[in-house]
Amino acid sequence: MAQGQIRKALSGYYYVEQDGELIQCRGRGVFRNRGESPLVGDVVDFTREGESDGYVMKIHPRKNELVRPPIANIDQAILVFSVKEPDFNTILLDRFLVVLESFHIEPIICLTKMDLLTDEELGQLTAYIEDYKKIGYEVMTTFKEDASLMARIQPMLAGKTTVLAGQSGVGKSTLLNTLIPELNLKTGIISQSLGRGKHTTRHVELIEVCGGLLADTPGFSSFDFDTIEKEELTACFPEFLRISEGCKFRGCLHMKEPKCAVKSALETGDIKEYRYAHYEQFLQEIFDRKPRY
Repeated sequence: MAQGQIRKALSGYYYVEQDGELIQCRGRGVFRNRGESPLVGDVVDFTREGESDGYVMKIHPRKNELVRPPIANIDQAILVFSVKEPDFNTILLDRFLVVLESFHIEPIICLTKMDLLTDEELGQLTAYIEDYKKIGYEVMTTFKEDASLMARIQPMLAGKTTVLAGQSGVGKSTLLNTLIPELNLKTGIISQSLGRGKHTTRHVELIEVCGGLLADTPGFSSFDFDTIEKEELTACFPEFLRISEGCKFRGCLHMKEPKCAVKSALETGDIKEYRYAHYEQFLQEIFDRKPRY
């Protein structure tokens, strides 16, 4: 029995990396019987059958797992958001951040197209950037011809498993192409020829780059709050979590409860109004969610 990591899943085969070698493995039927499925990113025990074939026998406990794309054990996500065309959108950004926090994936915010902003817009955006930095998020900004972006991103990839996420049409594929030129993703042309809202089905693969692993699927698409319970939402807003220790009631939802430290921080400006408004909206979405059986 040997141990390795699934780097690619394709047509019922799992390609397990061990000491620089890829072994093509099948999953044992026991996984189907348990309703389990090995995922790209899984650390697994496997047995060899011949030179380059084998069977996945055991899946090690996961740090996290995503549904779309189906991938496990992600350390961080680079969130690519444009500031113009499409315009910067704090509620969409917060939606991404909340989902990432719920999976314990560290977000890195990357804002593109800064050169398109007017001076007034730049002032407003700078205030938002300072807000997110104060919360504790890494924020990078990039202009149209900004070669330094790659130099800033590459050290962040070392020793980590990273995915890309963000708005449509903001350059995730271009970013991937720059990091891994051999991928040669067809940027823009594919979406134009297929029509809006359609996508090509591509397998998920982890590729070694800059001393880390990068998922070659640009982003993930599951940004509802299906897996988050109302009591867990506070933990997905880091500044709320820190302040909520001062709430009178344990499990305070920061709505109408008396002596709520979060509501007090909102009044003093220590919590931003737009962040609280998004928290309220997301909490309502969780309340309105159909029960799961």
